Amino acid sequence: QVQLVESGGGLVQSGGSLRLSCAASGSIFSIGAMGWYRQAPGKQRELVATITSSDSTNYADSVKGRFTISRDNALNTVYLQMNTLKPEDTAVYYCNADVLLTTMIRIPSWGQGTQVTVSS
Repeated sequence: QVQLVESGGGLVQSGGSLRLSCAASGSIFSIGAMGWYRQAPGKQRELVATITSSDSTNYADSVKGRFTISRDNALNTVYLQMNTLKPEDTAVYYCNADVLLTTMIRIPSWGQGTQVTVSS
């Protein structure tokens, strides 16, 4: 009923930048909060950043000042601009969205993940 498709991951050198995108499609009535999470090998999935429907943002301490989350409600898309990347940012990045379907059922939705690798 809902698909979240991420793009923009890849390999980058330490200090470089990447921009992730995540587009939601399907039987969507509206989307509440959206966010990015990441999971490194052998570690639990952790929150990176979230943004509400009114553009209030929240960041993990480890990415504050380096990452910026934004959204385009007309496109049902959330972005993550990542600057000054570090090797410890290497992970699979997942987007998440709180989706209200046209059936008035609210479901949390996840993308399939996109790999970000930062070389030292």
